[in-house]
Amino acid sequence: MNKDQVQGRVEQAKGQIKETAGKAVGNDRLRAEGQLDKAGGKIQAGVGDAKEKVKDAVDKL
Repeated sequence: MNKDQVQGRVEQAKGQIKETAGKAVGNDRLRAEGQLDKAGGKIQAGVGDAKEKVKDAVDKL
């Protein structure tokens, strides 16, 4: 795993916690922040996944 993959997955987990907490206490702002964190984390993890695939392809050459 590379840095982007790890950070992305951490952001996704943090976002899930915020979203769940926001739902539990009825705080729409916290829930929305959680959704944004999850989306950003998913993008960052995707970038990390792409980097890993490129690295693997180059290593096979």
